[in-house]
Amino acid sequence: MGFDAPPDDPQRTAPAAGASLDVPGGADVPDAALDEALVTSRLDGRVALVTGAGSPDGIGYATARRLVALGARVAIVSTTRRIHDRAAELGATGFVADLTDEAEVGALADAIADSLGDVQVLVNNAGLASRTSPEVLRPVAQLTYDEWRAEIDRNLSTAFLCSRAFVGGMAESGWGRIVNLSATAGPVNALPTEAAYAAAKAGVLGLTRALAMELVADGVTVNAVAPGTIYTAASTVTELKQGLGTPIGRPGAPDEVAAAIAFLCSPAASYITGQMLVVDGGNSVREAQFR
Repeated sequence: MGFDAPPDDPQRTAPAAGASLDVPGGADVPDAALDEALVTSRLDGRVALVTGAGSPDGIGYATARRLVALGARVAIVSTTRRIHDRAAELGATGFVADLTDEAEVGALADAIADSLGDVQVLVNNAGLASRTSPEVLRPVAQLTYDEWRAEIDRNLSTAFLCSRAFVGGMAESGWGRIVNLSATAGPVNALPTEAAYAAAKAGVLGLTRALAMELVADGVTVNAVAPGTIYTAASTVTELKQGLGTPIGRPGAPDEVAAAIAFLCSPAASYITGQMLVVDGGNSVREAQFR
C-alpha cells in the first residue's frame, strides 16, 4: 500500500532509506532503525533456534524451512533422535533435548553456542500436541494434578526456559527476535475438556507481553502466533471437521502459520512487539456459523 498524501505532507510521506526522521522534541530516529525496517526481510548470518521441529508435517519443521530459505543458520530440537533426519533434510543442525528440564535447556544453549554461535532468533514451538504425546482432554473436575502440570510444563514452561536461556545474549548484542506459539484456545476462546491446554496457551501470551516490555529497549522483539485448526499429522478427525467449518472453509496448513512466524522473525517486523497474530481462517471473528 502506498502513501496517498501529497508529497509536501511531512506527516504522511515515507522517509527514504538511510535518512533520519525528525520527531517532536528535536529527537531523531536513528538511521539504522529506519534502514532495518525498510530494507530487508532476510536473516543472512543470523542464528535461529526452532523448538519442536521433529515432525516433517508440523509447524516447527515448516518454520525452520522458511528460516533456512531466508538465510539463517538454523538449529532445530525435539525430544527424539528423528530430529537429525529433519536437520539433514533442511540443511540445519539438530539437537535432542527435553525442554521441560532446566538442566537440558542449559546444555542445549551451550551446545548451540559451540556449534553455531549465539542464538538471535528463537521460535518457541515446542509443546503442541502430537500423536505420541496427545493433549489431555478431561473436564477440570476429572483432571489430575499431574495431567495439569504436564500440559503447563510442555506448553508454557518450555517457552519460559528457552526464552530465559537466550534473552541475555540477544539483549547484549542489541538485536533479537522471539516468537512464541500460543493458540486460539485460551487467549481467544476455549472448548470443554481443554482447560489445562487453554490455561497454558493463555500463559504463553502473558509471557510474551511481559518479556516484550522487558526487552523493548534492547532491540529485541517478542511476539506470539496463535494458530487455529491446522492440518498436521497429529490432527484428529474432529479437528479437521472443525477446520471445514471456518469462514475460509478448510483447516490451515503448517506453512501458512510458518509464514506468519517467519515475518515476525525478520528485520522487517522491527516495529512490532508484544503482539499476538491469530492464524485461524477468520474463525475467531465470526459471530455465528453460516456454513
